[in-house]
Amino acid sequence: MHFKPKLIEALVGYNRERLFKDIAAGLTVGVVALPLAMAFAIASGLTPEAGLFTAILSGLIISVLGGSRVQIGGPAGAFIVIVYGILSRYGLANLIIATAMSGVMLLIMGLLRLGSLIRFIPVAVVIGFTNGIAVLIMVSQIKDFLGLRIDAMPADFFRILTTLSQNIANINTQAFALSLACLALLVMWQLVMPRVFAQYALIKKLSLIPGSMLVLVLGTLATSLLGLDVETITSRFGGIPNQLPAMVWPDFSWQNIHALWLPAATLALLGAIESLLCARIADQMMAQTPYGDRHDANQELMAQGIANIVTPFFGGMPATGTIARTVTNVKNGGNSPIAGIVHALTLLMVVWVAAPLAGDIPLAVLSAILMFVAWNMGEWREFVHLRQFRLPYRATLLAVFVLTVVVDLTVAVEVGLIAACLTFIFRISSLSRAEAINVSMPGVLAYRLNGPLFFAAVALVEDIEDKLPSKAVVLEMSSLIYVDSSGADALQALARNCEKKQVRLIVCAVSHQPLDILRRCGLLTAPSVELASDWDDAMAKLD
Repeated sequence: MHFKPKLIEALVGYNRERLFKDIAAGLTVGVVALPLAMAFAIASGLTPEAGLFTAILSGLIISVLGGSRVQIGGPAGAFIVIVYGILSRYGLANLIIATAMSGVMLLIMGLLRLGSLIRFIPVAVVIGFTNGIAVLIMVSQIKDFLGLRIDAMPADFFRILTTLSQNIANINTQAFALSLACLALLVMWQLVMPRVFAQYALIKKLSLIPGSMLVLVLGTLATSLLGLDVETITSRFGGIPNQLPAMVWPDFSWQNIHALWLPAATLALLGAIESLLCARIADQMMAQTPYGDRHDANQELMAQGIANIVTPFFGGMPATGTIARTVTNVKNGGNSPIAGIVHALTLLMVVWVAAPLAGDIPLAVLSAILMFVAWNMGEWREFVHLRQFRLPYRATLLAVFVLTVVVDLTVAVEVGLIAACLTFIFRISSLSRAEAINVSMPGVLAYRLNGPLFFAAVALVEDIEDKLPSKAVVLEMSSLIYVDSSGADALQALARNCEKKQVRLIVCAVSHQPLDILRRCGLLTAPSVELASDWDDAMAKLD
């Protein structure tokens, strides 16, 4: 087992200048994480402190034990839909169990060094479910964005729309106006100002202030000063406790574990994808600094696993690497895991000192922040560019997107992976060919086998078997790159048929893996089979 947190390596040559940069970046990321952590928890059907405790505890564990210098861990928007579904279907106790199970899966993936396998998930699947999750997050926030007083929201997409349509007449105009104003300010602050007024030094400095924190402060002040009749964290949840929670131990049973393995696997898969994609983005950004290096994917998975095993027992929710906070960390000078530790300690100070003030935050403001996060999370340009790709890519992306929104994320990923595998098998099988070679000898047929000979391409050998000549068949295999058990079985069937009909079978120019598999399956020792070193040797055997 290779367990070496990046923190150990990052502290080599660490100095005061880097420490000050890490502290400044950590404080900034802590400010950014505060509204997001609460918003993600509330959108998931949990209390706001669940998001804060997750950001503190998992953020600390992931920074101390992780495989990236600058990745910031915590609750993520991608988990909202899954957590809400588990919570509404199985309850809070089983959410704790499912989160811990996902942590065990992540830890095992890291121990088995499976971090690189996450890269094998097709882009179409990733984009499809990412955009689908973004749509579901926006739909889930319509209730608070409009200020609707609905006691319990369903988890199903169509039932959500039905519930919203049934209560749309009860819209709170003050909450709606506040949400619109906050969303407009976010768009202006983070998208318009840096582009339109980039040449002004003052604007550049102001744009360093996190838009989510600016909106949070101004929205809360406006609600208080104007006496707006909108729901706040205190009015719905009774405020935020200013102390860390005690450990909770749910009732484990084999029946619960059996029922939760699929939701837990979904959490683990999504967490692995999210964290490793985030780490790759961080690597690209850090490559432009003196401290850049590649992350250790397996170490990162182990850290994510440990965080998700520990955090749920202290009131937390699933955690992973977070792109928005990691990018903020790098842009503000973060260069080691110390910045992530400072970010966690900053949130801890907020819980201890400013918890009563956080209770006045309007839910309409948090919904505006989440709407903005969800929009930035989606890769909407990919829908416009779909016409550039082949039908299988388009079908896979759209199928995963639609299934994520209207059915279930787990089903969407399963269908997407199956569709991608079938597409891949079809594409690879189209590269396999059996080209006829003219040998000018009566009763002799020769073929050059190209590409892989696997289960989807055995029809090539079966076609040769159907056209057996009277004297000999020559198979030239210099361009044959791979043979699987099905391909070997097809070649054995050809050899048996040749022996039955007293036709010689000569194979030549076999190398590497095909030669090894043909030897192990016993084909080369069959009575009707002759092995030639190259084409000239095969022709000499026919003379």
